[in-house]
Amino acid sequence: MAKLDTGFFIARRISGRSGRSRGNIMVGTATATVAIGIAVMIVALAVISGFKRELTSKIKGFGAQVQIVNLDGNTSFETTPIRINPDLEERLLGVPGISTIQTYAIKGGIVRSDQAMQGIVLKGVGPGYDWSFFAASLVEGTLPDVESENRTKQVIISRALASALGAGTDDRLEMLFLRAGRPPGRDRYRISGIYDTGFEDLDMVTVMGDIRDVQRLGGWEPDQVTGYEVNSSGGSREKFYEEVYRAIYETETDQGEILMALDITERYPNLFDWFKAHNVNAAVIIVIMLLVSLLNMVAAMLIILLERTGMIGVLKALGMDNRGLQRIFLIRSGFILGKGLLLGNIFGVGICLLQKYTGFLKLDKAGYFLSEVPVNLGFWWWLALNAGAFLVLAALMAIPTRIISRLSPEATLKLSQER
Repeated sequence: MAKLDTGFFIARRISGRSGRSRGNIMVGTATATVAIGIAVMIVALAVISGFKRELTSKIKGFGAQVQIVNLDGNTSFETTPIRINPDLEERLLGVPGISTIQTYAIKGGIVRSDQAMQGIVLKGVGPGYDWSFFAASLVEGTLPDVESENRTKQVIISRALASALGAGTDDRLEMLFLRAGRPPGRDRYRISGIYDTGFEDLDMVTVMGDIRDVQRLGGWEPDQVTGYEVNSSGGSREKFYEEVYRAIYETETDQGEILMALDITERYPNLFDWFKAHNVNAAVIIVIMLLVSLLNMVAAMLIILLERTGMIGVLKALGMDNRGLQRIFLIRSGFILGKGLLLGNIFGVGICLLQKYTGFLKLDKAGYFLSEVPVNLGFWWWLALNAGAFLVLAALMAIPTRIISRLSPEATLKLSQER
């Protein structure tokens, strides 16, 4: 025959009683507070995580997770080229988690029309380039044909730049390029397509075209490029960067080239500082919600204890020690926490899923770079949040239950009779 767990049995029995007593009202309030707190924390973390994922994805679309460039001139659009290195490519393919390795070349210039002039960066890519990011953002026309045997002068520009220039698909664009020791070069390109990522700062300056044309503008040889763009399929960003850096360090280069790896956080420090500020906001929200939940839980537990003074006196008179009585009320608080967490998760996760599949909460794209509030539900942070909240609140519930040790059987029974 199974042994009866007296503490659990009593806690379950007093939890199942209904009525309109102050204790039940406070239990309902505490449960609702925990539920609202967990829901708010889940939504806040999902939105912050969503912003990080979506904006990082946009930045990677423009310039990859890690760029490998020449140490000389890496901060300028007039870059010093490096030579394509098969040995380096082979070592990079051995980096755990690597997904793409692509060459690229850039050239700074000015695009002008009858309406406006704008500084731009012409970025050239070659066959095999992953166009998925720009293909998903394409609103008019087609992508440049960089797969053909002959060099093409097709480009895609952003909707913001096209609007400023008063240009559209199939129009011709005149571009000016500075050349060392020579007059500026002038060339004309055909707009094959228009894209819109919502990231206006980069949209306004990024023009995508054929790598062979950029090499021609720079006077480079066919095996000379600005650098490599390397992306991972997931995992730790820091570890991936270290592995790429190690591959560079172990590779010999020609003609004294010194290669360096630039992580995405180094290229866009302001944006990632903004992410860190949101991490602080998330921490503040979590602390506030936990404190509010804790205060309501403590108030509920104190009222429950005061309403159960008679029961406490009887159990003490029957020989139950303070630790056993504390365990009863800790289990009681666990029931409250469990119910609150369940309701909070249903509500919080439900809102996140509703937003993910309907996008009913909109944003000003000009201010937030996104048209909808992004959400990203991660299993591990969701599990850590629930486990952490339960453990912290349950552990702190031991504080109000210590009042039991100060109650004597005679006083509690007398108080119960007077009530």
